[in-house]
Amino acid sequence: IRRCSYFAKDVTVFDKDNKSEPIRVLVTGAAGQIAYSLLYSIGNGSVFGKDQPIILVLLDITPMMGVLDGVLMELQDCALPLLKDVIATDKEEVAFKDLDVAILVGSMPRREGMERKDLLKANVKIFKSQGAALDKYAKKSVKVIVVGNPANTNCLTASKSAPSIPKENFSCLTRLDHNRAKAQIALKLGVTANDVKNVIIWGNHSSTQYPDVNHAKVKLQGKEVGVYEALKDDSWLKGEFVTTVQQRGAAVIKARKLSSAMSAAKAICDHVRDIWFGTPEGEFVSMGVISDGNSYGVPDDLLYSFPVVIKNKTWKFVEGLPINDFSREKMDLTAKELTEEKETAFEFLSSA
Repeated sequence: IRRCSYFAKDVTVFDKDNKSEPIRVLVTGAAGQIAYSLLYSIGNGSVFGKDQPIILVLLDITPMMGVLDGVLMELQDCALPLLKDVIATDKEEVAFKDLDVAILVGSMPRREGMERKDLLKANVKIFKSQGAALDKYAKKSVKVIVVGNPANTNCLTASKSAPSIPKENFSCLTRLDHNRAKAQIALKLGVTANDVKNVIIWGNHSSTQYPDVNHAKVKLQGKEVGVYEALKDDSWLKGEFVTTVQQRGAAVIKARKLSSAMSAAKAICDHVRDIWFGTPEGEFVSMGVISDGNSYGVPDDLLYSFPVVIKNKTWKFVEGLPINDFSREKMDLTAKELTEEKETAFEFLSSA
């Protein structure tokens, strides 16, 4: 375990003015490229607020500990006043202890020639182990955000392996897809992404996800109008727009030869900040959450992306949105994929 006492020393002065207790935040896959884009934003107060001290815990596999030392050095060199301590480790019992927030970025990536089933099997093992560690060592109030793919099913696996932590505390990242959808609409209309709100990502963080703008609004010349009304281009919205968002991750890999990192880190920050501080009045966001009790005909016990609002660190489904036939078909298709993934994962879960 590498600790960094430099931080503790540095922050005693700061603590005189700051009465907040530090929160413990874990990032897994901490030597990877998403974490490299994420850690500075967590450390500088962009996620949990400018007056919230943080104990940052970095977990990765043993062969990555040398790289992780380099990340630790860089965090020291950022001289961030909010970082009370940074702990780099390859041990779950150290990493998961007394956590307030766990951001599970690390997962087994899909290798060439690997079947989706093989990928699921490898990840069930990882997330079963991490779920059990959360159950054993973390606070029961811990908020768990799963990023590592296949994110929805990994999140469900972790939740099932941590029965003493409320399943509502687990969510997976579909905010990157949500932000991609917002950005595509903004680009098409020549406005900023901030002028677009209430897009929805339904379902799986995969190419079956359904980006839905039937309920989205855009600010044009100072007034809010529906996106369909503003664009007047139904065939683009039901065709190219949907496929662009669904396949954006693959397009980035093709261009960069690496998967999305900067945009993924930004989306994680948005997702966690909204859990921490709540969603703005009149706005909802997309998040993979447990489907129990939803009113949209999605089967229970799936980790499915829905529109949610968040208040007091608790999310609620956005209720009562009318669903047309086009949307229904897309929502059912992605639910079917998630059901199949879950069944495959749970076969492995009982034997893992």
